[in-house]
Amino acid sequence: MRRGIYLRLILILATVILAVVFFLPNTPLFDYLPEWWKKTMPNKGIVLGLDLRGGSHLVFEVDLKKARQITVERIGIHLQSLLEKRNIKATVKVEVEKLHIQPVSDELKKLIKENYPDISFSEEEGRLVCELPENYLRRVEATSVDQAIEVIRNRVDQLGVAEPTIHRQGESEIVVQLPGVKDPKKALEVIGKTALLEFKLLDEDTPLWREIPSLIKAGQEEKFLKEWASRLPEGDEFVFQRIVNKETGEVFKRPYIVKKETLLTGDLLAEAHVSIDQRFNEPYVSLRFNEAGAKIFEEITGKYVKHRLAIILDGNLYSAPVIQERIEGGNAQITGNFTLEEARDLAIVLRAGALPAPVNLIQNVTVGPTLGRDSIEAGKVAVIIAAVFVSAFMIFYYRLSGIIADFALILNILLLIGALAALNATLTLPGIAGIALAIGMAVDSNVLMFERIREELRVGKTPKAAIESGYRKAFWTIFDSHVTTLITALVLFHFGSGPIKGFAVTLSLGVAINLFTALVGTKTIFDFIYVGKERRSLSI
Repeated sequence: MRRGIYLRLILILATVILAVVFFLPNTPLFDYLPEWWKKTMPNKGIVLGLDLRGGSHLVFEVDLKKARQITVERIGIHLQSLLEKRNIKATVKVEVEKLHIQPVSDELKKLIKENYPDISFSEEEGRLVCELPENYLRRVEATSVDQAIEVIRNRVDQLGVAEPTIHRQGESEIVVQLPGVKDPKKALEVIGKTALLEFKLLDEDTPLWREIPSLIKAGQEEKFLKEWASRLPEGDEFVFQRIVNKETGEVFKRPYIVKKETLLTGDLLAEAHVSIDQRFNEPYVSLRFNEAGAKIFEEITGKYVKHRLAIILDGNLYSAPVIQERIEGGNAQITGNFTLEEARDLAIVLRAGALPAPVNLIQNVTVGPTLGRDSIEAGKVAVIIAAVFVSAFMIFYYRLSGIIADFALILNILLLIGALAALNATLTLPGIAGIALAIGMAVDSNVLMFERIREELRVGKTPKAAIESGYRKAFWTIFDSHVTTLITALVLFHFGSGPIKGFAVTLSLGVAINLFTALVGTKTIFDFIYVGKERRSLSI
């Protein structure tokens, strides 16, 4: 019996130590730790949200109707060029997401089926009315938002914002949170610029490749350029590829030397999508240029066989495949050891040469850093006052058992902040409210158990028997109330956004930790004091 108690004590001690270790990056003590310790830390601790740190909260809306229209127009332009190439005399007009082509001919129908098998068409008054299926246009809408997110993410990277939040909201909205940004006007200017997709040659002949570092830390680009740019051959420049360590989340930049001359730009790219190689069951990215781009691409690939062609979006290199042979027809493939997700991301980047549709700013909220500091201080004061008053009441009303409940309360707070740090969670002002609520729930659980224990003592049971019976009878009441609260928190997290999710995260963690501290923490202390010892009274 005593062995089981000691095992539980060791478990509690281990969880406390882990919580402290995870929370260290948020304390001044972290600056004094050795470098090897800092490098081995799995995360950066708790991140302050926008409402605490200050910054800009922007919401953009993608014009999905225009995205559909642009897609239909692009197909119309391509069809017109195909008709001219095959000497088919017909005219293509776009009218409300439909293509009207006349005159009608069997050759025209065959051409459409060969190039756009998804299109359905019918004859009306001597013309062919072509219409894209609704599921195809829905995919266009979804892809348009993905492309806009990728373009905006590149813009935000240029701002050098630490830990920005960029995510989709609803069907067509994009939320951008920029903590610490002091000049929202500049941020809007940078984000709103048109994306630039370029194709350039890598200069693999310069000996400088052997001297420059293969990786540098993100944010050190300017320092790198000051040191190395003057040694570049004439006509060359540096570009960087973003590399993310999947285990630690640390961001690096890989420098590449490319020719300054732009061989091809993204405005000539008609389409980019993910395909699967049937032979090796591996994903790759299929490209298709428009007619003008196809001619240029054929010339480039014929002239630079066995050279590497860099694909650059806003100065960031995404891929540099080797040109294996002259490519005709404007169709190309980018192969590599891609995962399906990586291939999809690259296709999005390639399509993001320009914003796929108009993106309108519908909300712009700036939170000053002073307000953020005031919020943090107010939150700290609220939590401390709540903890002090609750602790004092528990000691006054339940005496020694109240002290045990306060121990569970301190344990609860330690484990909660440790869990938030371990998850690298973003702490918001509603999140602090969630912590305060978790404190109240922790005390409520102990009150339920203590009242059950009192009832058992009144009927004449010994302290040991009263404790066992009280915990057993209170268990399902506490468990049910916590599970229903957890369900509510999960619903808030799933359907909420921003601060609501912050509240849901702290509440969910608080509920789970409450069950541990109330049913394991306090029970272990009671067992340590009363099990195996003949005590006739219980201070409760």
